[in-house]
Amino acid sequence: MSIIKGGLLDRRGFLKTTAATAMAATVPMSGAMAAPTRGGHLRAAIGHGQTTDTLNPGTYENSFTTSLSFAIHGRLTEVTQDGSLIPELAESWEASDDASEWRFKIRKGVTFHSGHELNIQDVINSINFHRGEDSTSAAGPIVAPIQDVKAEGDDTVVFILDGGNADFPYILSDYHLTMCKADGDSIEWQSGDGCGSYVLKNFSPGISASFERNPNHWRSDVGWFDSVEMLAVVDINARTTALVSGDVDMADRLDVKTVGLLARNPNLQISSVAGTQHYTFAMDTRAAPYSDNNVRQALKYALNREELVEKILFGYGSVGNDHPIGQGQRFFNTELEQKTYDPDKAKWYLKQSGLDSVDVSLSASDAAFTNSVDAATLYQASAKAGGINLKPVREPNDGYWSDVWMKKPYAAVYWSGRPVEDQMFSTAYKCGASWNDSFWCNERFDELLDKARSELDEDRRREMYWEMQDIVSNQGGVVVPMFANYVFANSDKVGHADKLASNWDVDGQRWIERWWFV
Repeated sequence: MSIIKGGLLDRRGFLKTTAATAMAATVPMSGAMAAPTRGGHLRAAIGHGQTTDTLNPGTYENSFTTSLSFAIHGRLTEVTQDGSLIPELAESWEASDDASEWRFKIRKGVTFHSGHELNIQDVINSINFHRGEDSTSAAGPIVAPIQDVKAEGDDTVVFILDGGNADFPYILSDYHLTMCKADGDSIEWQSGDGCGSYVLKNFSPGISASFERNPNHWRSDVGWFDSVEMLAVVDINARTTALVSGDVDMADRLDVKTVGLLARNPNLQISSVAGTQHYTFAMDTRAAPYSDNNVRQALKYALNREELVEKILFGYGSVGNDHPIGQGQRFFNTELEQKTYDPDKAKWYLKQSGLDSVDVSLSASDAAFTNSVDAATLYQASAKAGGINLKPVREPNDGYWSDVWMKKPYAAVYWSGRPVEDQMFSTAYKCGASWNDSFWCNERFDELLDKARSELDEDRRREMYWEMQDIVSNQGGVVVPMFANYVFANSDKVGHADKLASNWDVDGQRWIERWWFV
C-alpha cells in the first residue's frame, strides 16, 4: 500500500510502490498514527449503488451493498488486513485429514440487533439459503461443493463437502455468506437485522444508507464511529467535489487522472493498494461472433494493454493476461506467455474464422469502472489496425448492473477478485455459474476446477491452476487487460491502520467498522 498525505510523495515515487503484490511498503505519514477513539459521524461517497439494490445477501454485487453488508452482518471467518484468516462468528474450526469434512464451533453470546442470540439453526439456514438448484444467489457456485450442513450439539456446525478443500474456511468469509436469523427453512433478510458492528437505520437503494454503532456488539476492537452515512455517488466528478469541499470524509474509486492534484491538498490522505481488482471486457460466447474462439483471440490481441495501464490507470496498476488471477496470488502462472498488442495476429485469427473484418459494439459506463468509456475508445483505435471495427457505447450509470451487465453482448466490467483461486474461478468461470458473465463453458476447465479443489498436494494443485489460467486466457470469453490498484481517499481527520486489506476495495470493504476519527 502507498499513502500520500499533503503532497509528501510525488507521482514518480508513488508509482514505484505500485507493484502487483497483495501488499507493498507504506509511505510513512508525518507523525505517529493516533490510537482509535470512539465518536463522530462519518460521511462517505461511494462510486456504486443503484435503485435495484436489495438487502438480499445473495444479490450483493457492488461496493455499496458490500460495504453495507460488512457493516451490519457477521460471517464465520474474516480476512484480516494482512491477508490472513481469523475466526469471526466461528470461534474455531478443524478439518478431517482429507479436508472434506469441516467442524466450526460457533461463538456463544453473539446477538442480533433485535436481541436474538445467534444459534446453530441460524448458521445452517444462512448457508443453505445460497445452496440448491433453485437458489439464485451469486454465492451458489462457491457453496455448491457443500453436500450437507448439520448441527453437532448446540455449538458446532459440520460441513460435508463433495471432496477435500483446503481453502474452505476462506470461502466462508465471502461477503454474501452473512449470518441471518432463521425463518422457517429460510432466513429473514428483509429487515437488515444482523449481528454486525453497526445497525442499519435507513436504506434507500441507489441513494443512501445510514447506520448507528451497535452498542451490544461482541467485539470491542471495531465500530469506532457513532454513526455513518453512506451516499451512492456514481459520478466521479461529484464524488471528488464532495471530498475536496469537505461534504464527505472519504471517497472511493478516485479518478487516477486527478490523484496528483488531490495529493497536494494537505487535508486529504490518498491510499493506493495493489491486489486482485481487475477490469474486464466480457463477451457473450453463446452468440456470434463471440462464439468463435478465433474471434475472441483476435479481440484479445487487438488491445494495447500497456496503453490502457498508462492512460486509464495512469500507472496505478499492471497489465492483465486475460485471466483473473493476480501476480501476488499463490498459484499465479509465472510461465504463461503475456499477450501483447499484435494487430497482425488479430488479423490472422480473423482469417481462421473466414473473416477479413468484424463489427462489434462495446458497452461501457463509469458504473463499470472509472473512465471505461475512454478505455473503450482507446480499444476502438487499436482494434482498427487488426480488422476489428469496435463501436464504444456509453451506457447510463444507473441500472448498469441490472440492464447492461450480462444483458449486452460485450460489456465493460470490474471485479474485486477473490482471496483464493478456486473462489474466483468458481464464481465467474465455472459453466453455469450465475456470475459467469461470458456464459462460457469448458469441460476441461470444469474438470480441473473440481480436481484442484480437493487436491491437497501443493505442487499438483499448482499445475492444475496454471493450466486453468492458460485455458481461460486463450479460450475464455473475457478480455482482462489490466489489474487496477484500489485508489481511495479520506480526510486527515480520519484514521486507519497503515496496512490496509487488499482482498476487496477500501480496506477489504470493512472501512465502516475499522476506521475512526483522530
